[in-house]
Amino acid sequence: MPLRPRSLLDRAPGGNPLPEGTLAVGAGLLVLGVTAYGFLSLSGQALGPERYSHLSLLWTLVFFAAPGFFFPIEQEVSRALSARRALGLGGAPVVRRAALLGGVFACGLVLLCLLLGRAIIDELFDGDVLLFASLLIGLPAYAAFHLTRGMLSGLGRFSAYGTLVALDGVLRLVGAVVLLVIGFKTAGPYGLLIGVVPFVAITAVLARERDLLEPGPQAPWTELSGALGWLILGAVLAQGFVNVPVPLVKLLSEEGQEAIVGQFQAGLIVARVPLFLFQAIQAALLPKLAGLAAAGRFTDFRTGLKRLVLVVAAIGVVATIGGFAVGPLVLRLAFGASFNQLDRMDIGLMALASAAFMLSSALSQALIALGAHAKSALGWVAAIAVLAVVTALGDELLLRVELGLVAGSFVSVLAMGLLLELAMRKGVPPTIEPVLDALAPDHEPLEP
Repeated sequence: MPLRPRSLLDRAPGGNPLPEGTLAVGAGLLVLGVTAYGFLSLSGQALGPERYSHLSLLWTLVFFAAPGFFFPIEQEVSRALSARRALGLGGAPVVRRAALLGGVFACGLVLLCLLLGRAIIDELFDGDVLLFASLLIGLPAYAAFHLTRGMLSGLGRFSAYGTLVALDGVLRLVGAVVLLVIGFKTAGPYGLLIGVVPFVAITAVLARERDLLEPGPQAPWTELSGALGWLILGAVLAQGFVNVPVPLVKLLSEEGQEAIVGQFQAGLIVARVPLFLFQAIQAALLPKLAGLAAAGRFTDFRTGLKRLVLVVAAIGVVATIGGFAVGPLVLRLAFGASFNQLDRMDIGLMALASAAFMLSSALSQALIALGAHAKSALGWVAAIAVLAVVTALGDELLLRVELGLVAGSFVSVLAMGLLLELAMRKGVPPTIEPVLDALAPDHEPLEP
């Protein structure tokens, strides 16, 4: 007889309040965040503001596509494999389905880039073909990277997961150090590190893992969640909102303002230090909230969410004060004296927007835990709409984008909060029950 979600949760040990593997995953994500800062800082010092602006646009495009299109697949693979593991069923068919889906997305994005290739090379990369090649490599690389992450977390290989994400950051940072020592002054070689390193990290980690693809029952597409479309849409919208300011500044800038894009991206990186580190909290947030919701423990759900909101708000207040107080100084220390075109208002507004975005991200994860994927996506639609309107009404290049980012972030907090209150009144739908029924052990196992 298959186990039901609540019976699985009721049998869980009650000692550690954090989900299994939180420390290993959190440590890996922390290393990834720190090394990402190191890579961006070293490349900024090596390239200078104008050439760094081209690399920053590549970074923005890759890390818009990867979390937007591929991270939801990681989440669903992790969830589906965890359910199968609890029932003693092999997960190879799930991984195959997800690999096909991720491959389709990656190929579609690569094809779109090829169709827009001349415009991307000329308008965004200022003729640097190597950066464009790095973009084409990076898209399938991060499709494979997120699939591997989902497989490792779903199988409970949390140490390997932490190693994978840490290695992705460490290898890229080491590569940047090597390029800096050699004396490369063009963005292309640094861009290749963004595209190639994930493949190296995957190969290194999977070479040490055994018995990853166990035979199991055939996986219907619905096993990867009927809400996957909404999940991907919400992730794409969230990443579009948080990443669009850099290309927006590039497109709105006039001739002779090329260097301001690199300055703006560097300022965003400084302002978003807490946002990078928030990933470690976010990695544990969804399974923790989903477990409480599935168990019907809505009082605990509310209490835990309130505590998280208070912590995130406190971090955001400190980061915002720091941005207004010492933001330009930190920018010059991290990227070099040539990054001197942003003032306290610029970085302070970016930090304020990042603080609000962290809060709305936490509320969005709570909505997803309640099965309200469509409501989460709607919150990001509101944020993007406000960003577009405020930016269009302004006239000063950086200020109009910064104010749009602040306004959009706070509107997303308000929208997510209201939608979350509505979702909590309805409770959580038993969406996983049909999946567990379909995966009952009396189904004939198929070879992978």
